[in-house]
Amino acid sequence: MLDLITGRTSDCSGISRRSFLRVGSLAALGLSLDAYLRVQAAQPIRDRRKVNCILLWMQGGPSHHDTFDPKPEAPVEVRGEFGTIPTTLSGVHIAEHLPLLARNTDKFSIIRGHDPRNGSHGVADHLMMSGHKFNASLTYPCFGSVIAKQRGYVNGLMPFVQLGRAIDRRFNGGVAGFLGDEFNPFEVPDDPSRPNFTVRDLSVADAARARLERRYAMLEQADRQGAGDSLSGSVQARDAFYEKAHSLITSPLARKAYDLSQETAKTRERYGMNAFGQSCLLARRLIEAGVQFVTVTDGGWDTHQNNFRTLKERKLPVLDRGYSALLEDLHQRGLLDNTLVVWFGDFGRTPKINPSAGRDHWASAGVACMGGGGVRTGQVVGSTNKLGEFVTDNPVTPQDLAATIYTALGVPLDTWFRALDGRPIQLCPEGKPVKQLIG
Repeated sequence: MLDLITGRTSDCSGISRRSFLRVGSLAALGLSLDAYLRVQAAQPIRDRRKVNCILLWMQGGPSHHDTFDPKPEAPVEVRGEFGTIPTTLSGVHIAEHLPLLARNTDKFSIIRGHDPRNGSHGVADHLMMSGHKFNASLTYPCFGSVIAKQRGYVNGLMPFVQLGRAIDRRFNGGVAGFLGDEFNPFEVPDDPSRPNFTVRDLSVADAARARLERRYAMLEQADRQGAGDSLSGSVQARDAFYEKAHSLITSPLARKAYDLSQETAKTRERYGMNAFGQSCLLARRLIEAGVQFVTVTDGGWDTHQNNFRTLKERKLPVLDRGYSALLEDLHQRGLLDNTLVVWFGDFGRTPKINPSAGRDHWASAGVACMGGGGVRTGQVVGSTNKLGEFVTDNPVTPQDLAATIYTALGVPLDTWFRALDGRPIQLCPEGKPVKQLIG
């Protein structure tokens, strides 16, 4: 929903010179488009290798035992109900309910040495998405917000988009933190698999669009009338940002990028007609159009009860189809080399199955996957012990994952920002890029 927030001084047209466009879901984050664009324009864009990113975020913590790090030789109370299947990698097996991904392991690497070092929801969202431990006095920015600040927007599209709302924000996970709300993600909360899927703020009906154009014309009239006063310089400067905000909202390219009806029924079915599958497809469309970081969120991985039934019937088939289709589609379109695709969640899950046929939180072992974007693929990085309790070689911490992601995206780890109080903050002081992935 579009509205104009009126300031203190108005002319006869009723439009304040301090009015600004505010867009529904952005307003919920305290973000006005003209403020966002003003800050973006102030940021220098440095030359860097252009790699974009799609982060597949599995909220709740996927079981490493029942996905990419099975333990078929372990006792039944550890290995669980699932069998394993071979992959394209010699001697490497994954859970039997991921057959499509098993055929695509040449397109990504499995990080079995992932050591999440936390076992608490919320705190995990912050740590895993920023590479920094939670700090009550300072919220660190997530990966997408850093990219938004460093790069700005392309083709009139927001640089950072979040699909779905499956992020625990109790500890400020997945937000811009000290960088400022203008670098928060543009959120698309609705299910893209629904027939009536629309993107609020961009799917403006004809009548609403006509009202918007009338209001914009009134704003221009107000500016023309004030062009000769002492504020004309600031008015002219502000007008450039109004123009860009207006262009963003009314952009045919933006509306087209979010329009899944542009895809064939065969392509949509390939990804799976569900929220996760269609979000993966939408992420591919957004990357093609010029969005530079897309977070696809998927909840329901906190399997304290009925772990195997939940994974077998709901989570793994959907993941297998959507994730594999995304990798294949990007590859076929020549986009995978320039698109980093990352998969992980909060933490791992307990080796021993609990009395409710579930697995609980586990802080000393998990699994992550990474492919595309120029990283080395078709390998397994690190390993856990025979029960999947802890990492035995090549541990990869959340800080290391962050360093690897930033390096692949061309962002120097020694980049410095200033917090709101003026303190200098280094982007990634602790993590090191995973050498098996980054040459």
